[in-house]
Amino acid sequence: MMRARAAAAALGCLLFASGSFADQPQPWQSTLQPAATPIMEQIRWFEQYTLWFIVPITLFVLALLIYVAIRFRASANPVPSKTSHNSVIEVVWTVGPVLILLFFAIPSFNLLTAQLTQPENPDLTLKATATQWQWNYEYQGDKELAFDSYLLKEEDRSAAGKEDKSIYPRLLAVDNEMVIPVNKTVRLLVTAAPTDVIHSFAMPSFGVKIDAVPGRLNETWFKAEREGLFYGQCSELCGKDHAFMPIAIRVVSEEKYTAWLDAAGSDLEGANKALMAAVDGGDKAVQLAENVSN
Repeated sequence: MMRARAAAAALGCLLFASGSFADQPQPWQSTLQPAATPIMEQIRWFEQYTLWFIVPITLFVLALLIYVAIRFRASANPVPSKTSHNSVIEVVWTVGPVLILLFFAIPSFNLLTAQLTQPENPDLTLKATATQWQWNYEYQGDKELAFDSYLLKEEDRSAAGKEDKSIYPRLLAVDNEMVIPVNKTVRLLVTAAPTDVIHSFAMPSFGVKIDAVPGRLNETWFKAEREGLFYGQCSELCGKDHAFMPIAIRVVSEEKYTAWLDAAGSDLEGANKALMAAVDGGDKAVQLAENVSN
């Protein structure tokens, strides 16, 4: 009877709570992070596409080197050839690379066009300002909001409710994440403080990497198509604490985002904890369901 009630409670949690997933680098990872935006899907496709050219070319050049080293070694050719040129070979090694580069250029130009074409009517506009060594986020629109985002210190984990390092990893977790709604087009303005240095806003799962230059406003966009917690970092060497300048973006449902934005204006810490409770409840429900089924 108790097991049946626990199972029913777990099922209810699963129905009304969303899970919390963190996209972050994995040990010994050799591939790109899973895509969360259409642009990153194209980037992952282009990476796989280029391998169909890179791998055969690498193997072909290796085979040529081995062949030449063996076939034309001094002991096998005491009298070296005095051939100065070969018209057929020269045409082949000129036309071949041109065709290969053409196959690279067309999809890469399409990808660049998609990345650099700004949406006409974004659902949300954010501004990210970099300083040594933290990020400041400003929400523009009917409800304006601004806050700083620092690397989460180990001694602050308990107070922030972020003890789970599988979700809030060391050197990547922050005190205040950027929160955005899922399936909404976000216009991101990126800059650095006027008296600061160059930084770079990089979010691998979104396919976003753009410089934050003092006195200059750069612009990019993304549309996250799944909920979760995504991690990136400053990717421009910016000083002694460059490695301690992470970026965290939490993608939630539109309802959760609206509730968070309404509360964050007057109590950011409370709004973050309420959002974490709503999101992390899904993980707890999944764990409870697994324990009951076992």
